[in-house]
Amino acid sequence: MSAYKLGKLIIEGKTKQVFELAEEPKLCFLQSKDRITAGDGVKSHELEGKAAISNATNAKVFQLLNQAGLKTAFVKVAGETAFIAKKCEMVPIEWVTRRLATGSFLKRNPGVPEGFKFYPPLQETFFKDDANHDPQWSEQQVVSAGFKLNGVVIGKDEYDIMNEMTLAVFEVLEKAWSTRNCALIDMKIEFGVDSNGEILVADIIDSDSWRLWPSGDKRLMKDKQVYRNLSTVTKEDLDTVKRNFKWVAEQLEYLVPPASSLVVILMGSPSDAEHCKKIGKYAQDLGLRVELRVSSAHKGTEETLRILSEYEGSGEKVVLIAVAGRSNGLGPVLSGNSTLPVINCPPLKPEEVGQDLWSSLKVPSGLGCTTVLYPESAALAAAQIHALNDHLVWSRLRVKKLTNFITLKRADAKARSLEI
Repeated sequence: MSAYKLGKLIIEGKTKQVFELAEEPKLCFLQSKDRITAGDGVKSHELEGKAAISNATNAKVFQLLNQAGLKTAFVKVAGETAFIAKKCEMVPIEWVTRRLATGSFLKRNPGVPEGFKFYPPLQETFFKDDANHDPQWSEQQVVSAGFKLNGVVIGKDEYDIMNEMTLAVFEVLEKAWSTRNCALIDMKIEFGVDSNGEILVADIIDSDSWRLWPSGDKRLMKDKQVYRNLSTVTKEDLDTVKRNFKWVAEQLEYLVPPASSLVVILMGSPSDAEHCKKIGKYAQDLGLRVELRVSSAHKGTEETLRILSEYEGSGEKVVLIAVAGRSNGLGPVLSGNSTLPVINCPPLKPEEVGQDLWSSLKVPSGLGCTTVLYPESAALAAAQIHALNDHLVWSRLRVKKLTNFITLKRADAKARSLEI
């Protein structure tokens, strides 16, 4: 089965097995099966090749989530049909996010038309209990259950964190699928708590986990609903389901491209290099490619315009950041001679901040370069421009919003425990 030394079987589900790793106690080995099920396992068929397709799909999904900065249990692929993950104690809740009303939601909410769009996406929770068909639970039920996993009690704060993580996962994947003209209608995920007490997106995310409608057209669905809808199942039907799953895996190859959005940081003097490096580090953390250049618009106008022409003719997606103190001619010259976005981020000195800042703000009419004071702000502004056309950069920004939420949640929890 595997080149890895497996320990005991931790759990076996309808479509996977989870084993301990004998030499890595904090990791586990997840083996997918060539099996497809529906209706809590009432409908079930062997589907040769499904395990490999599921594993490839799951790997690409988690690669995208990890690249966006989300915290997941996925570690690496471990063969054609298996992967390695951080060992977690699983929260026995399925977290479902819906952009459109369809499926079971319509049965539970008669009168809502199919296709009703939720802004923001609707979130629901279901207790994992096959015998009772995974009943829907409220927030109050989840919190009141008092699940304790690897020393962490799932209370209101933990619920809120998982709720926000679920929404971020959905929106990151929704944005990614939209680049393939495919609508993510709804999806489910699960969470685990690792040995460090960290809440992670865990389990498997594959074509069993979501509804996907190419061009937003339900008739073109490529997910497991095709299988669920079958009253009788023939070999030809299973072949169709398999082709759909394979199509999904193939499309995912396009959703995790190498970084392409470029930020060019031009400094008027090499003495500004440290300021520029700070901007560059923030930009790289947001998934941007970074290049540093030195050019003075005052002392070398012709060379500045030559450098500018390199990027205008490169065919790449480029945002320019101008770093020039004293009399900032660099940003306005770049803006006045290019259609590329230009952001000023002058390296201000406290004793001259008023004069230096004014030269970046008081630009001639007809110029659109904006000005920010801090390196992080410059990187964020560049990322927001690129995010209009780069779903990976958009995802980094979306996860930054999530990170800010979690940081404040944990700080608030810590403050509540302080003695006055």
